[in-house]
Amino acid sequence: MRLRFLGTGTSFGVPVIGCPCEVCHSEDLRDRRTRHGALVESGDRRLLVDTPPELRLQLVSAGVGSVDAVWYTHQHADHVHGVDDLRVFSMTSGQPVPAWGSRECVEEIRTRFGYVFDQQGAGPGGVERPEGELHILQPFQETEIAGFPIIPLPVPHGPVESWGFRTGDLGYITDAKELPERVRQELAGVRVLVLNALWFTAEHPTHFNVEEAVEVAGEIGAERTYLTHISHLASHRELQRRLPPRVFPAYDGLVVEI
Repeated sequence: MRLRFLGTGTSFGVPVIGCPCEVCHSEDLRDRRTRHGALVESGDRRLLVDTPPELRLQLVSAGVGSVDAVWYTHQHADHVHGVDDLRVFSMTSGQPVPAWGSRECVEEIRTRFGYVFDQQGAGPGGVERPEGELHILQPFQETEIAGFPIIPLPVPHGPVESWGFRTGDLGYITDAKELPERVRQELAGVRVLVLNALWFTAEHPTHFNVEEAVEVAGEIGAERTYLTHISHLASHRELQRRLPPRVFPAYDGLVVEI
């Protein structure tokens, strides 16, 4: 199994529009971060994590031509508003793309994108539309998705929950502010852990900062922890320099074998 980071940025992405900061003008390509997305892959099976606004560009860059299902972490715009780019997959397969999320997430997505998930017949004049089929997750109840046995892990993210997961030796958490005890128990023994980390030092009400993510990484004790959902207030080089052993900054295009 492998994990492919498609996008490792926050809702603003990096560079931020009009920002004069050093990171936004960095020549290090690892500082160019599109909105959050990832792929869990094994053989020819692919589980897509979120549909960010840059999804088409991310998949083309990664040379990905198919996905088997989508895992939605939560319903915020930077995680779902690339849903139209699923069109090519439903068009080529002739089947709706199955998508999974919490009840709250599913209900919001169904309302916001009814033309995708509540279709009534074909589009006008043969127009191709994305077609998806929504499924509701149950917390901590193992479900097989795209051939992967997955345990859903809800974590606090301000007024909503973000749903990470564990599959095999991989634990994946983004947009979290804390890890409840039950989630920590489910993550025990993972070899690779993914955590969100906005920036250094300053606290955020709904996200880990780098120091908080590092503390959680130490408590979980994975062999390797990768930080994602990183803002323009932390460069890749600075993260490399300041992170402890076994904690690494992810970047767009990074592939991790598990």
